[in-house]
Amino acid sequence: MTDPQWLDDVEMRAWLGYVRTRDLIAAAIGRDAGRTANLSWVEYSVLVYLADAPGQRLTFADLASALEWSQSRLSHQITRMQKRGLVTRETMPHDARRTVARLTTAGGQLLTTAAPAHVRSVRRHMIDVLDRDQLAALAEIYEVLINHHRSAATDCGAAGEDETDAIPADLTDEDLTDPPPDSDGAPLAEVAAEQ
Repeated sequence: MTDPQWLDDVEMRAWLGYVRTRDLIAAAIGRDAGRTANLSWVEYSVLVYLADAPGQRLTFADLASALEWSQSRLSHQITRMQKRGLVTRETMPHDARRTVARLTTAGGQLLTTAAPAHVRSVRRHMIDVLDRDQLAALAEIYEVLINHHRSAATDCGAAGEDETDAIPADLTDEDLTDPPPDSDGAPLAEVAAEQ
């Protein structure tokens, strides 16, 4: 058995920096979201995609793909959100085998209330901490990483649900965050895009 290629100092700083900042920023923004709107990050992301969809509805397949979740994980999340009256679950009229998630009036109102506080929190905990050059560099780095992992997933075929939805033990759904909106005020779907 060959020895692993251990991380050098720069590699270790990069890796631990990603892990620690992801957790710290997600937790800080998650706390803000809970206080201001009683809405978790996961709930916020689902509502954003539905709000921007035609007719404020998406099939489970399309919504799971947009969120990069398994349909099983999405189904559990929609069930929890249904109990809060934020979304409804419907079958498609022309294809009863396909399920659609639809934003409710209450869900839309909560999203409208939560969005300004969400943007302020993202700015306070991440965007305003960095200068414009740092933000541009970080955006490029994440694009490279996202493209790499999407290509790897495509090359390997459909991964198992447990693999695609792995969440570190120290993070809950409520701690997961979506990326920040751009400074020009991106549409709501872009706020949650690229998760």
